[in-house]
Amino acid sequence: MPRISAGLLLYRFGPAGLEVLLVHPGGPFFRHRDLGAWSIPKGEAAAGEDLLATARREFEEETGTAVDGAFQRLSPVRQKSGKIVHAWAVEGTLDPARVHSNTMRVEWPPRSGRLITVPEVDRAGFFVVPEAILKINVAQSAFVRELVALVGVAKR
Repeated sequence: MPRISAGLLLYRFGPAGLEVLLVHPGGPFFRHRDLGAWSIPKGEAAAGEDLLATARREFEEETGTAVDGAFQRLSPVRQKSGKIVHAWAVEGTLDPARVHSNTMRVEWPPRSGRLITVPEVDRAGFFVVPEAILKINVAQSAFVRELVALVGVAKR
């Protein structure tokens, strides 16, 4: 059975047009990675858990902000790891500088047996579509493209 995650693609219309919120994973493995390393705020669903509820919980855990609105279901994607990610787009905004996430424990260095505590997300930002496509995990770029098809890229 593949692992299942769910998340939210928060978007807004800024001065340059459509922008999406992406988060950068915390911890030493991703410290110097940028292109292809960013993600939508997401997390794994428990067995039988409502996926939109998972997406909303994980967004709040990873950004420190609850979000509400008209959630638009996007087509799920399968990441290279085999994980299936479900996502919903929702219009809204938050201040990326105020994002604060929960923490997690990871083994570092790998196979050392030593556990360290790191933030699940170390930073966030709103990106215009072309930049978001470069920064986001390649499989998740489908979410951004589908959002463009749903709402367009022009300023309101």
